[in-house]
Amino acid sequence: MLEELRISQLGVIDSSTLELGPGLTVITGETGAGKTMVVTALGLLLGGRADSGAVRTGARQARVEGLVATGSLAGFRQAVEDSGGEVEDDHVVLARNVAAQGRSRAWVGGASVPVTTLGEIAEPLVAVHGQSDQHRLLKSGAQRASLDRFGGEPLAATATAYAELWAELAATERTLAEVVGSARERAREADQLRFGLGEVEAVDPRPGEDAELAAEETRLGFADTLRVAAETAREALSSEEGGPDALATTSAARQALDGVREHDATAGELADRLAELNHLLVDVAGDVASYASSLETDPARLAAVSERRAALTALTRKYGETIDEVLSWAEDGSKRLLDLEDTGGRISELEQRRDRIRGELGALASTLSAQRTEAATRLGAAVSDELALLAMPHATVTIAVTQHETPRPETPAGPQLEVDSRWVRASSHGVDEVEFLLAANTGAEARALHKGASGGELSRVMLALEVSLAETGSVPTFVFDEVDAGVGGKAAIEVGRRLAALARSSQVLVVTHLPQVAAYADRHVVVHKSSDGSVTTSGLVTLDETERERELSRMLAGVEDSDSARAHARELLEAAAPERACLPGRRGRG
Repeated sequence: MLEELRISQLGVIDSSTLELGPGLTVITGETGAGKTMVVTALGLLLGGRADSGAVRTGARQARVEGLVATGSLAGFRQAVEDSGGEVEDDHVVLARNVAAQGRSRAWVGGASVPVTTLGEIAEPLVAVHGQSDQHRLLKSGAQRASLDRFGGEPLAATATAYAELWAELAATERTLAEVVGSARERAREADQLRFGLGEVEAVDPRPGEDAELAAEETRLGFADTLRVAAETAREALSSEEGGPDALATTSAARQALDGVREHDATAGELADRLAELNHLLVDVAGDVASYASSLETDPARLAAVSERRAALTALTRKYGETIDEVLSWAEDGSKRLLDLEDTGGRISELEQRRDRIRGELGALASTLSAQRTEAATRLGAAVSDELALLAMPHATVTIAVTQHETPRPETPAGPQLEVDSRWVRASSHGVDEVEFLLAANTGAEARALHKGASGGELSRVMLALEVSLAETGSVPTFVFDEVDAGVGGKAAIEVGRRLAALARSSQVLVVTHLPQVAAYADRHVVVHKSSDGSVTTSGLVTLDETERERELSRMLAGVEDSDSARAHARELLEAAAPERACLPGRRGRG
């Protein structure tokens, strides 16, 4: 429940605090005093669009804070904590700043959050209804939403399951259309893949073969040069012609040092090292000789290697930088080709899935229609009963749940379903068209709200609907912004009485210009307007009983000190007292 609303620098309101509580709170004041700014402030707390033009002239920013008592709102508490905010003593502060330059910031429980997060957390707490909502009520979508809300959890579960399956159908049919529409492109791609895979298969490369052949081709191409170098090295290590070589020189050095070993141990150590070197030179000389003998000029092999390398190069120009990349491309291409060659199977699979989903949707749509029809009967009766208490004793509201039949399609596709052996128009909300019908008088034809209901009748229908929906207990706070427009006399009294009835189960805040409605308030707040000649400001003041009488007389006669108006005001308050007194948890007036 919202316990306090603090507003600063918003519109004509400089700085004001509105204390709220259970029951019915009304806000009144002269035209232009800033009553609607209270609703604007609530809209900002609910994450509504910020208008920098609403910032008070000359101020840097406007700020709105709301103190919420969490009570039994376990889901709200959890959402606050998940956002990083804190719940202190079962209370949470929601806040919103709107800068004159247009920037907006939001806080939940002391934590800075995106405005969208503030809206997601706060929106379930309050339902705001203004005169524009009367026009919204004329739309089929809003009427369907109200009916679904009244239908409760079973209907909501069916509607959710249907919507999820509808999304799956849309995705399946979109994929099916893409596969069918791209069949020619897929066939062209398959031909290109077959040709490329055929080229790779014809060459049949091995991993790393391109690097191996490149090395071999270089060796074969320089065989004579390599042989001369190897024979020169061998001769230098071990001469076959008796010339000086490394082995003879090393042996001579070892013998010289070995002869003086007994005179110095260091000389002996050097002689031993030369002996090891001699053994290594013998091994190297043998290896060099073997390498030299292996080098033969082989023009036939060189031609074969060059030809093979040319075939591999042709592949790497098209399918990868190296043969390993070519082989990887071929592996991926083979998998892709299998998929492309199975276009018919893919189409068949998607068609089977589509038909299965459509069958399940048809069954869900039938169940959803039955649930809506049953809920429509109950909601129509409940709203009609409420209208009887709103000075429309002979009015009857019926809620029609119908379907729009369509011709049987050659191929099931698009926004239509087969439901109970009929093809009907469908959407993500089901196959039903919901329409509220009003017969204002006995014997009158039931007509759609947008065709015959007056402004006053619309106001009462919407209030009756909200009172009926209040039984669902889904919203703890209701805000009505002059929804009683077009209502007067006895009907206005009944509107006040029904608002008081709604306030028995929910917190209700009403901006009104009707004294008959204001008389039923558990708490009466007036917006006072003052001006110093250049700057206009407004403030919120909670009235005591004497002040309430004076305000009601002003609303009745336009003056505060008219004896007849004050007498009428007292009469209204006395008549409404029993209704106000029965509000549970009432904190008293003023």
